[in-house]
Amino acid sequence: MDTRQMHKAVAQGELDGAFAYLYGRRAPEQPQRYLQVLEGFESLFGAGRQVRLFSAPGRSELGGNHTDHQHGRVLEAGIDLDLIAAAAPNGEQVIRIYSVGYDRMDAVDLADLSPQEEERTHAASLIRGVAARFQQLGYPIGGFDAYTTSDVLKGSGLSSSAAFEVAVGTMLNHLYAQGRVDPVTIAQIGQYAENVYFGKPSGLSDQTASSVGGCTYIDFADPQHPVVERVDFDFANSGHQLCVVDTGGNHADLTDDYAAAPVEMRSVAAALGKEVLRQVDPAEFYAALPRLRGVCSDRALLRAFHFFGDNARVPRQAAALRAGDFETFRRLVIESGRSSYMYLQNVYTCQNPAEQGLSLALAMSEQLLGDRGAWRVHGGGFAGTIQVYVPLDLMEAYRSAIEAVFGPGSCHMLSVRPVGGVEVTPALGMSQES
Repeated sequence: MDTRQMHKAVAQGELDGAFAYLYGRRAPEQPQRYLQVLEGFESLFGAGRQVRLFSAPGRSELGGNHTDHQHGRVLEAGIDLDLIAAAAPNGEQVIRIYSVGYDRMDAVDLADLSPQEEERTHAASLIRGVAARFQQLGYPIGGFDAYTTSDVLKGSGLSSSAAFEVAVGTMLNHLYAQGRVDPVTIAQIGQYAENVYFGKPSGLSDQTASSVGGCTYIDFADPQHPVVERVDFDFANSGHQLCVVDTGGNHADLTDDYAAAPVEMRSVAAALGKEVLRQVDPAEFYAALPRLRGVCSDRALLRAFHFFGDNARVPRQAAALRAGDFETFRRLVIESGRSSYMYLQNVYTCQNPAEQGLSLALAMSEQLLGDRGAWRVHGGGFAGTIQVYVPLDLMEAYRSAIEAVFGPGSCHMLSVRPVGGVEVTPALGMSQES
């Protein structure tokens, strides 16, 4: 469809089935979002272009905190906050992407896909890295123009960067590769772009959750061929609301904190003759502690304690959800959170110990919920958000108390979305009904 036809299709409700499938209770908000993206595309790139619509979700980490970069296990969920885009091929060898809220449009010339030092830590590096990896893997690429907007909270642990990487990969996949690239490969491409081009040593869990969607158990023992399994559980009928609380901190200046966690864990693995902690027998680690303390830092050893504990917890969490045992799952969430706080130590940054928004939000959650619900640091940590499971009868009281401290709108209620990065078409809605 051209931009005018697509605008008419959205306005007349032809995508309402797709919106219901992707967004659930937030579906009524979506037509206006997509219309604004189409209008933005027209104003920037011209009307009458053959345009297509795309979506890539944020993610919520349900289990396995900082385990993926050690080839460990994680439990993840794609959520109903997402990046959406209107995109069209441009007949050139240039990718142009404008993202609402940013000062300039990113333009990447596909004639040179080598890493550009001046692009590091900027969105253009992710675009170039995704395109480069597509080409390296033998998939066709080409230029396109895209206009995007996102309601995935930046610096929140909901992985706005992974949503962007997956969106770029999904657009290339559908515009040029005939949809042949599977979701796990798109996730791996996004991680490559983030590691090699952007300069952030992330694991693979964020991208996989965004690309695959749903609630998924992922085992990265072989990161080139991760085991990805669906976990069927209806959180909407658990008696609890999944929330993240945005404490107002930002991840932007915390790259060194994130980078230190995998480096320190790998230092312990190296001391035991391995590359990553997943290759180490936990019993061997515990037995070797007397000599390891003279080789590795105390914090590195504590972070290894966290890895072994949380890596073992993930399959128990997945099993509890599959069995419909939310009470066991809830207890394991609290265990994971305490391990992150005490051993992983990613609840605040040592660069600024006076600012502890996450610690305060966790303390308030424990005080407000008592022996009900669950709470933990969310995602990378150090700043941003905590994750909370709030009993439905306490939801309003909890949100009121939290927002009195962290501001109106700081408590976000999330739903798990059934799919990851997709082209948004009327058929997406029909597939739900079949």
